[in-house]
Amino acid sequence: MAYEIDLSGRVAFITGASSGLGAQFAKTLAAAGAGVVMAARRVERLKTLRAEIESLGGDAHVVGLDVTDPASIRAAVAHAETEMGAIDILVNNSGVSTTHKLTEVTPEDYDFIMNTNTRGAFFVAQAVAKRMIARSKGEAPGTYTGGRIVNIASMAGLRVLSQLGVYCMSKAAVVHMTRAMALEWGRYGINVNAICPGYIDTEINHQHWKTEAGKKLMNMLPRKRIGTPADLDALLVMLCANQSHFVNGAVIAADDGFGV
Repeated sequence: MAYEIDLSGRVAFITGASSGLGAQFAKTLAAAGAGVVMAARRVERLKTLRAEIESLGGDAHVVGLDVTDPASIRAAVAHAETEMGAIDILVNNSGVSTTHKLTEVTPEDYDFIMNTNTRGAFFVAQAVAKRMIARSKGEAPGTYTGGRIVNIASMAGLRVLSQLGVYCMSKAAVVHMTRAMALEWGRYGINVNAICPGYIDTEINHQHWKTEAGKKLMNMLPRKRIGTPADLDALLVMLCANQSHFVNGAVIAADDGFGV
């Protein structure tokens, strides 16, 4: 007898969905039966991904989103619910990084990272949660079945890495933000959890793993390997499922043991 998680009838909103982890998250949730709304600034790339998901029988929609702009967040969430119905699942994935020694970080560098990774993630979650809470109170239309918010933090939010200090700070804030949201919003049936990925091979960093510096870093990892976006599939689907109703405020490392 096989155990199956079916997300049919659920609507998932995924930020940063135009590439890397976000694109994989969209494909994974669509394959599990959810209708997915993919949000990012690079809309043309989202359209290509939508075509791929639809060719496999999935239900996908596209919306432009700049998480650093509160007006863009409000418009994107409203558009998503107009197109697909009430959002049941948020995968809060948008993120950026730069590499600097702390003494070299400029105010522009700091704001670039914090505005996307922390501020943007907060206001996206807030916009979605307000609608989830209104439905749970019967103040907004839609059948409320319990919301799921999955914040994508990082193992860098749990362990400081050299020359990534501000990025680590931003993701550590996401970890604590997750716990604060879980505490406040749990009473409305909203479960908020965080995934802290380790080193994952994506199109952004793919070439790095072929360099001497990349190979040296890989050899320092516990099993001398890096992950793929698909390695997070099972964890993501579990946290989005109705069956995970007792998991709230969890911060789960998916880093192949790097943080041990």
